[in-house]
Formats: sequence, structure tokens, C-alpha cells
Amino acid sequence: MPLSSFRAFEPALAHAAQSVERTMDHLLPLGEGGEARVVEAMRYSSLGGGKRLRAFFVLAGATLFKVAALPSTRTASAIEFVHAYSLIHDDLPAMDDDDLRRGKPSCHKQFDEATAILAGDALQALAFEVLAHEDTHGDPAVRVALVSELAKAVGAHGMVGGQMLDLLAEKEGADMSIGAITHLQRLKTGALISFSCMAGAILGKASEPMRAALSAYAHDLGLAFQIVDDLLDIEGTAQELGKTPGKDQAAGKATFVSILGKERARAQADHLARQAAQHLDPFGEAADLLRQAAKFVVARRA
Repeated sequence: MPLSSFRAFEPALAHAAQSVERTMDHLLPLGEGGEARVVEAMRYSSLGGGKRLRAFFVLAGATLFKVAALPSTRTASAIEFVHAYSLIHDDLPAMDDDDLRRGKPSCHKQFDEATAILAGDALQALAFEVLAHEDTHGDPAVRVALVSELAKAVGAHGMVGGQMLDLLAEKEGADMSIGAITHLQRLKTGALISFSCMAGAILGKASEPMRAALSAYAHDLGLAFQIVDDLLDIEGTAQELGKTPGKDQAAGKATFVSILGKERARAQADHLARQAAQHLDPFGEAADLLRQAAKFVVARRA
């Protein structure tokens, strides 16, 4: 059943998650021999958990340009592999040092630190292997574009750069400005969300105006997502979040909430979500699921 046949967001999200989970499972078979342990750690951290919201953005964007199911789910799987890698490394003692992820022990607690590092490295490599394969798209230029844009989204000027700024933020604490925090989160969280929203347009060889509309949607949505994450860090429970809450506050780290306060932060997230939805006007009713996704991002409890 194509995602375009759904009218309500939550069933569509569940369907997208199931479709991509099946593809990820197929792309990550059980290992044999000495490498079996790292494959087990890769599967442990990437399968069977998470909302798959980034995957949903890929599939929902792809429906706007009538992209076939296989290219969409493979691309979405690649992004979820990258996301899983980032969470493994984010939880390491040298980074955010968290023992809980998606309601179960973090990869380095379930296995060990060295295995966790290797599992993250291998998941990142797998993502690019998947995108470069001809099954992802028949046009080599499209595959090159996917690989290039994902590399930018996760590299030193994207997610990894954002993580570096996040580590520095713990040292600077309240001295960080709202502009600096916004820049940090655009890199750490927003870059991969932005690529997720744009991937369908790349697969569908969309026109520049259509790409620009999705890029603007992703920009505002990514910031709204992170503001809500900051709110949940102080309002949520470990059971709801599947990870340890209150860590940013305990570390004295500057966040949207610490600078704006809860009420202003919530109002800003709502404003950004509404603004994100408005960017989808050129797509008409075809983008209704993406509009509903913007509402979900600010209403979620995990």
C-alpha cells in the first residue's frame, strides 16, 4: 500500500516505519565469522525501535514526485542507518554518556565501547553503500547527488560539526547566545532532517522551486523539533523518552528552553511548525501528511 493512500498521519507513520524496518532488516543480514558481533550490535541499535520520523519524511516527500517504493525505502533506510550510528556515538562516555536509548541499554552498555564505535562506523558506511547501489536509482547522477548531499548533512559542516558545538556548549553553558544555539541545532539535528525532507525531491528530479519549498519546510521543522526536544528533556520521563531526561539542565548546558523559558520556547516551536506547513502550499492537498507531521513534531511526548 503506497503512503499516498493514507489520509491520517499516525497510521501513515506506522506504515512507513514498518516498510522501512523490513528494508533495513533485509539490508543488514546476520553476520558470520568474526564480524558477527559487530553486525549484531548494528542490528541491536538500528532495528526494532524509534518512530522512524526521518524515514517518514523521505517516503512522504517521495510521494509528491511519484517515486517508486524501492528507491524510497532504500533511501529512507540509509538515513535511518546514519541516525542509528549518530545515536550510538552520541551515547558514548566521551560524548553525552548515556546508558539508555529507546528504552533499552545503549549500545556500549549492551556490548562494549569498542564494539559500539565500530558498529556506528559500519552503519555509516552501510548507508553510503545503500545509496550508491543501482537499486536505489537507475540514474547514476541521482545516486551521486544522494551520496553528496548526505555526506554534507552528516559531516563537519552538518551533524558532526553540530555535535562538536554541542560538546563545547557544555563548557560555555549560559554564555551561549540564542543565535549560537540555533546554529548548533541546525547542524546537529536540522541537517539530517533537512536531507530527509529533500531526498524525495532528489529521487524524483524535482524542479528547483519545489526543492526550495521543501527546504524551507525542513528548515523550520528542524528547529521546531529541537525546541520540543529541549522541552521534553525537562518535562519528559525516562519511560516516555526511552532515554535519561534532565541531562542538559544538570550539565548547565544552554538550550532554547534555558534562554527563552518554557512558555516562549513552546510558542516559538508552535510558530515554526505553522510556518513550516505554509511552505508546502505549492503542493496543495498532496502534502497534507507533511503538514500533519509538523503538528505531530510539536505535540509529541517522546
